[in-house]
Amino acid sequence: MMADKVMTRDELAKYNGQAGQPAYVAVEGVIYDVSAKPAWQGGRHHGNLAGQDLTDVLLEKSPHGKRVLKDLPVIGRLAE
Repeated sequence: MMADKVMTRDELAKYNGQAGQPAYVAVEGVIYDVSAKPAWQGGRHHGNLAGQDLTDVLLEKSPHGKRVLKDLPVIGRLAE
């Protein structure tokens, strides 16, 4: 099962939604697939880029908070 996958930050950076790659983001150590979300088309959403840890952005700046994560597929976790 892919949800058991552990990725480094360098590995996560490859999943930026560009050149046919899926778009993944990490929040609080969990990696989510945002590829199917229209708001993340092309790996970008309101100036944020896929392939990164967006914990601070989501928890401190996003009006949505963590509720936007509940229906996203979990890919794995971010290596410490």
